[in-house]
Amino acid sequence: MNKQPIITEQVDVNKKIPCEKSPEEQLAIMEAYTRAFQSTPERFQREVRCLQVLYPSLFRRPVADDLILGRVDALPIGFGCVTSVGGVGHYCNFAKLAQFHDTLETDVLRKRVNALEHFWREHDTRSIYFRKALTDDTLGKFVDVNFPAIATARLSGMYLDYPQLMELGIGGLLQRIEQQHLKAQSDRDDAAIQLYQSFHDVLGILQQVIDRHIKIAAEEMANCADARRCKHLLLLMSELAAIRQDKPSTFLQGIELSWLYSLCAGVVNYGRMDDYLGDLLVADLQAGRLTERQAIDYIRSHYRLIEARKTTVNGRVVVGGKGRRDPKSADVYCRLAIQAIEENGDTEPQFTLRIYQGMDSAIWQQALAVIGTGLTYPILYNDDVNIPAVMNAMQVTQPEAEQYVPFGCGEFVLAGRSVGTPNTCINLLKILNISLSGGIDFWDNKAKSGGVVLVQPEQITCFDDVLSNYQRLLDYYINITAQAQALSYRVMNEQVGFLFTSILTADCVARGKALLDGGVRYLGGTNETYGNINAADSLAAIKQVIFTEKRYHYTTLIAALKADFQGYDDLKRALITATKFGNDDDAADDLAVMMHRYVCNGVRGAAKRVGLDSYLVVIINNQVNTEWGRATSASADGRHKGIYMSNANNPQSGADKNGPTAMLNSLLKLEAKYHAGSVQNIKFSKGLFNTRRPLVEALMHSYFERGGPQLMVSVVGKGELEAAYHNPENYPNLIVRVGGFSARFVNLDRDVQLEILNRTLND
Repeated sequence: MNKQPIITEQVDVNKKIPCEKSPEEQLAIMEAYTRAFQSTPERFQREVRCLQVLYPSLFRRPVADDLILGRVDALPIGFGCVTSVGGVGHYCNFAKLAQFHDTLETDVLRKRVNALEHFWREHDTRSIYFRKALTDDTLGKFVDVNFPAIATARLSGMYLDYPQLMELGIGGLLQRIEQQHLKAQSDRDDAAIQLYQSFHDVLGILQQVIDRHIKIAAEEMANCADARRCKHLLLLMSELAAIRQDKPSTFLQGIELSWLYSLCAGVVNYGRMDDYLGDLLVADLQAGRLTERQAIDYIRSHYRLIEARKTTVNGRVVVGGKGRRDPKSADVYCRLAIQAIEENGDTEPQFTLRIYQGMDSAIWQQALAVIGTGLTYPILYNDDVNIPAVMNAMQVTQPEAEQYVPFGCGEFVLAGRSVGTPNTCINLLKILNISLSGGIDFWDNKAKSGGVVLVQPEQITCFDDVLSNYQRLLDYYINITAQAQALSYRVMNEQVGFLFTSILTADCVARGKALLDGGVRYLGGTNETYGNINAADSLAAIKQVIFTEKRYHYTTLIAALKADFQGYDDLKRALITATKFGNDDDAADDLAVMMHRYVCNGVRGAAKRVGLDSYLVVIINNQVNTEWGRATSASADGRHKGIYMSNANNPQSGADKNGPTAMLNSLLKLEAKYHAGSVQNIKFSKGLFNTRRPLVEALMHSYFERGGPQLMVSVVGKGELEAAYHNPENYPNLIVRVGGFSARFVNLDRDVQLEILNRTLND
């Protein structure tokens, strides 16, 4: 039996690799793309012809000892789903195009770029959306944090039906499409006929991409002096040829087909890899075609390709959990993947482990051991809580809810079945501050009430007046963000079909409809909320200090907030010492729970009004809690203007004073069944986590058993973050949880570093 060769990787994954094409070649491709767009009015064929310009041309050669082939460049103009790899639909990344312009050496070339920029100002998909959506001073462009609410157009979080891809292969997909094509012809459904032809065409592009990589492997082998490397390149050529038509029959074939399809589709999350690759892996191991060490090296190479895309908040790989086809085979992949993650030590993929009662305890212990090294992975999601929560929030059956997958910073969608991209965000604290003042944002002294009639400060007589003001303004912002979410889908659908994505999303092929044109089974959206806990703490402080204890008049509070507490030190101290969320104190926690339900139910209730199957809150938070804090005025929890807001549902830094158990008890009160994902960060010292593991495990088990949906655990040495803050050159590889994603600490903005530094360390 022929065993596949072990090849040790020595790749500098942190090095920024320039586009393989010369500037002149890049410009020529962007011009050809633009001509294809201009000359093809029908949206599906226009998408096909534009993709034919990009692929396989933009696929580049492997780096050093890549064991998996598939690296692609993204130009300032092109086609995509998300901004992290270019943009959405037919995009122009104007900032990158300007940078490209400045690198050119002649006026002739620069004028050609100017002509492209002029055209795409009118035709870039997001620009079209912004012109239609941003019509007043209350809704801003993502991420203009001066606004209380922001919106964008993107197709984040698309998880393709990779099990179907493994089951059918390209040939099986083509056969299925042809059957539907014939039916559409019989029904004389011209729109469906056009779509099926376009589906056929883009799968032809995928086959050309495979052919290109066979050629790349052959060219690499011609210049290769290493016998082991040549043997592996020869194997790659054979494996790629096999998947050109047939379904994958080996682990390497499965990786290559799923990876190349993902790149062509422009998606940046990769699904339950243990579910769709596990049986291929086990078959190879049992047949002796592969050793575990070789499999780990393949997984490491695969994950390094994900890391090389640098999507920051995406790159999700999900393992574990209920609803897998063959849990035993899947767990073999899961175990090896955790080892690969530890050996790579990268910030991507966002490696996610779904846990549940009855899971393999060895995998749980392996996960904890890796977390204990300080890597921050795996991220832990609790199926025993999340599956029922998804059933309630999305109103789906248990088998479908079992296919939930988090993406980005923690939003949920159903793999291969739903859309749930967060195209809207609201700042709950900024909205509260505007309502407290009677409609003015003290950050820039502009009116941002959207015409909502609010009780003015001098007329406020009780806490119910404060709460009523806030809820009326929240209702307004929930309504306009729901409308913006629905509009984003309509605009994207007018421009593109997302053909590759549609093929592997239920029920597009069966319905003869593109993804956003009635094809997807569940058309949902999500609304990112920020400043949740600061807003709740502010309400609790107002209730206690202003109305219960009656220590200050309400108008004095408003004057203090406007002045950023200058001259109001006593009032600030009273607000800071007031009861806060995170201490298992019902006086604060009950208000947080009440507002949690109010916002979640308000957002969910808006779905039907705007034509969505679901519209749900995601309490995820990333660095935006810091960025939006920079443009948020002083708040009644004692926070100064411009200071970061709390991360997700977590207490504001330093507010939780009663230890980790009390903090987790507070978090448990915010029920998961109302939303589509939330983020809980907890930080331990290395000493506590690794020397008192039974204590840590007991804390985590209690949290999960009592309803905790998720944990992201950071394990750092005492003083390590402080040292990295002051001497970053000595800590280039220190990885931390920012919010829903991980990053190297030294690459973050200073105030983001400071927010992480000030989070409670359990020692």
